[in-house]
Amino acid sequence: MLMQQTNLAPKVSAPNTTPNLSRSAALLDRFRAVRAATMNFCAPLTPEDMMVQSSPDTSPIKWHLAHTSWFFETFVLSEYVAGYQPFDPDFKWLFNSYYRSLGEMPEKKLRASFSRPPLDQILAYRCHVDAAISSLLEHNPEDDSLRTISLGLEHEQQHLELAATDIKHAFFTNPLHPAYAPLATQPSETVAPPLNWLSFTPGTEAHPGVVEIGISPDPNDPNAFAFDNETPRHPVYLAPFRLASRPVACAEYLAFIEANGYARPELWLSEGWDTVEREGWQAPLYWRRDPDNPSDWTIFTLHGWLPLGEISETPVCHLSFFEADAFARWSGHRLPTEFEWEYVAAQQLASPGLTAGFSPMNISAQEKGFSPGITGNFLDSNHLHPQIGSATAPTPQQLFGDVWEWTHSPYTGYPGYKPLPGALGEYNGKFMSSQIVLRGGSCVTPQAHIRATYRNFFSPSTRWQFSGLRLARDGA
Repeated sequence: MLMQQTNLAPKVSAPNTTPNLSRSAALLDRFRAVRAATMNFCAPLTPEDMMVQSSPDTSPIKWHLAHTSWFFETFVLSEYVAGYQPFDPDFKWLFNSYYRSLGEMPEKKLRASFSRPPLDQILAYRCHVDAAISSLLEHNPEDDSLRTISLGLEHEQQHLELAATDIKHAFFTNPLHPAYAPLATQPSETVAPPLNWLSFTPGTEAHPGVVEIGISPDPNDPNAFAFDNETPRHPVYLAPFRLASRPVACAEYLAFIEANGYARPELWLSEGWDTVEREGWQAPLYWRRDPDNPSDWTIFTLHGWLPLGEISETPVCHLSFFEADAFARWSGHRLPTEFEWEYVAAQQLASPGLTAGFSPMNISAQEKGFSPGITGNFLDSNHLHPQIGSATAPTPQQLFGDVWEWTHSPYTGYPGYKPLPGALGEYNGKFMSSQIVLRGGSCVTPQAHIRATYRNFFSPSTRWQFSGLRLARDGA
């Protein structure tokens, strides 16, 4: 039942100053834009589409719509609005994801059984939360609430990306293999630029190999957002290394398949080989042999099936860490560490006059780890699939967007890492076990969501993300 909400006000109001009002107004604009982006993505989908949960790792779109609203209601409205009445008391546990300190929740694999509440009630829930957040921001709330709203927006952008990966998997498992959207333009016949090696010698003459990694946000600036797992900024040692100029392309990965890469245990980590045998992997997820020509492959995309020949020059995606690592081993190279990747990305963003799609940034901000001005093939580009890189340049191409790049780094806390207080401390820290770090974002990541310091993480067998690889090797 829809609960009526009246006469709500922030629990604590900061002094009515122009800077606070300006921050609130800017955050309200961003809130509306992020929430609208989620609904825009859902526009082509039917209510039936939004009910599908095609694997225990995915969630129905309807659940994403509810859970992102639950986050704002639970961590913002219930905490910072006096007299706030929840939309529906049952939603507090029904749409909880994994916050054990807040109580129990339904099993994740059962989310497709939530035929009730119906979609129109979920949409009413979103409207209710939108109105309440707008009212809060119009009343010049305290900085802590602004920070939590910012976290909620980053959380919603994560779920927008998950919605894209989840609906792709759902349509792939549908025998009709429907397309999410028609292909706007025919695939380019451009050939990917040559894969070159770029040399890096980190550090300075006084401190060879020592670089700064991560973010230390200004605690007095509620707009200086970073996830807790990106903090604190700290020194690491990096030996000289080389990084490939672009991600590995589908055609290059096909050579690994044709060299019987999936049948050679010496190329695989032990757990990876066990997974290959157990799951029967013979190619990346969404690849299948063309039934009309078994020597050819077709690939399922958000635009439906496309012949491999039409997109063979685009970065390969939907690889597990095990597959990325096996390919790197087969090619005689390795995956970069997350610190090598971040060092290169930060260098590109800090250097003016680059031609690789990077924007220069304020150096003082970069010293704290922030990286505005990032461009690339993101969700905003509406390609919904990795694209071919531009002509060869003396800088790494496609570091941001197109595909999440597997690194060889385990997901752990940085030295001095402290999770957020309370239930929000469960957001990242509880997953620092048996996960691998990915960097850079993908073609379905919202552009404003990514940073050079952003640490994504998944289990090494995960394939339903838009995940690919870039090669590295030792020595300059």
